Amino acid sequence: MANHISDRAVVDPKAQIGDNVTIYPFAYIEGDVVIGDNCVIAPNVNVLNGTRMGNGCRVFQNTVLGAMPQDFHFKGDETELVIGNKVTFRENVVVNRATFAGGQTVIGDKCFLMEGTHISHDTKVGPHCVFGYGTKIAGDCEIGRGAVFSSNVIANPDVRVGDNAMILAGTTFSKDVPPYILAGGTPVKYDGVNTVLLEYLHKEKKIQDHIANAYRLVFHGQTSLFDAVLQIQQQVPDSPEIQNIISFLKASKLGIIGKM
Repeated sequence: MANHISDRAVVDPKAQIGDNVTIYPFAYIEGDVVIGDNCVIAPNVNVLNGTRMGNGCRVFQNTVLGAMPQDFHFKGDETELVIGNKVTFRENVVVNRATFAGGQTVIGDKCFLMEGTHISHDTKVGPHCVFGYGTKIAGDCEIGRGAVFSSNVIANPDVRVGDNAMILAGTTFSKDVPPYILAGGTPVKYDGVNTVLLEYLHKEKKIQDHIANAYRLVFHGQTSLFDAVLQIQQQVPDSPEIQNIISFLKASKLGIIGKM
């Protein structure tokens, strides 16, 4: 199908543009860019060198994709921002490409980034994540599948957020947030299991109970995180969700919220 590219948009002829792409007036597309099929690029969007966009993405006004990293280590290397399929970037979103040669910032399939979201260099975002208004994710973070960030959340550098976790509005955090939980407050703390999302994903009630029991050992026990993991392995029935929790906890380098 034919593209619909305004003659008032600035599109470098070296840019690789897929089929059935709409680019509105005053958009700016640099040369080292790939845009997949069926994408829509709104007015005043900047898609900069190193951006690799999948199919069916929507990019709203004043968004900047592939911006140079705001990192003092950046020396001008060729790096990438890799975007999956059916990702929505609402107004005024900024996503930086990676810092060092060969590096990538990654946004997974079907993510939704609301107005004013900023995803920094080298961060890896899994599929189906939602970022609320004004959320800021610092560099080198890892965000699991289906994580949800309410408005004005600030994630500091190097933190990890597990699958299907939800960060409540206005939260700032500097430690890892394990899978399937709610986290919020000042200072940030464990606020229970994310049962609403687990029910939406059709997780059985017994699986939800097992997840709650695992986190009771982690957050309400009087043991170290290491010992809590051992207790989960010994006391909680096994499942892919429990294995996910154990793997996440074992891999934590910064520690997790609510634990020193």
